[in-house]
Amino acid sequence: MPVVARVEDLSVDYITLRGVVRVLNGVSIDVREGEILALVGETGSGKTTLGLSIPRLLPPNAVVRSGKILFDGVDVFKLSEDEVRELRGSKITVIFQEPRISLNPVMRIGDQLAEVLEAHVGIDKKTAYGRVEDMLRKVGLYDPQRVMKSYPFELSGGMAQRVMIAMAMLLSPRLIIADEPTSALDVTVQAQIIDLMKELISSYRTSVLYITHDLALVAEIADRVAVMYAGDIVEVGDVYDVFYNPLHPYTQGLLESIPKIGYRGKLRAMPGEVPSLLNPPPACRFHPRCPFVMDECRKVKPKAYKRGDHIVLCHLYKEEGK
Repeated sequence: MPVVARVEDLSVDYITLRGVVRVLNGVSIDVREGEILALVGETGSGKTTLGLSIPRLLPPNAVVRSGKILFDGVDVFKLSEDEVRELRGSKITVIFQEPRISLNPVMRIGDQLAEVLEAHVGIDKKTAYGRVEDMLRKVGLYDPQRVMKSYPFELSGGMAQRVMIAMAMLLSPRLIIADEPTSALDVTVQAQIIDLMKELISSYRTSVLYITHDLALVAEIADRVAVMYAGDIVEVGDVYDVFYNPLHPYTQGLLESIPKIGYRGKLRAMPGEVPSLLNPPPACRFHPRCPFVMDECRKVKPKAYKRGDHIVLCHLYKEEGK
């Protein structure tokens, strides 16, 4: 399957008053054409930073120490500001967690969405409004003219998120980066939004990097899953392979901590706590919490070892990887 976006050995720091935060630690990952790749991990693991690196939306205090990001074979770090701006609008779009913050509070919804088309497609306002109305109807807003005349504060959370999905899909992008897009919604609306996204993604053959900490949601929506821990991607594979045959000790611990129907015993919790990225552990960042830790884990960062299409970064699989 063709690769839409490829992240190679990406390391990103944040310069803060407390010191240098080592957020991404040589991360490599591919997003394939037409797939939903879920990026999972605890809060502070670097998921959002990785997502925002692709369209070059990192905050001013971020420093890219190494690596590159190829989008359709072009390194986004070598593009000019104008080229990146065009890329963001037409080929890469982002759906954020809180839609009302992302929408302009003093512009009507119709004006905001039409502005996207006018800026990137160069069509007249009347044609733009027609396409906006059509897209709002496709995302399940069955009175699109009323929605177009509304301001963001007049919409419910679910309606606002549908508007954001419509905005993301207007230009038929190659890649959508969805950062916890349903976590602020109630369960019923969340399920509706997930079904809507799956339907639209299938219709438009759009690739999605879906950032979340919700493993149940990953099982529902994703084709593949990448597991992050403290700035490292530790495991990547088909969602069924990772869920039913987790290889990395961290992934195993995550899955064992999920409540299961009918289970009455105690849930297993991983010992220790997530390290501070101001002073992360050397080599394998998971080694202070790992039940299988070896001396090598404290000295050498593990390489990526493959079992077919299943990738794990752990010294336990060193012999298999040879």
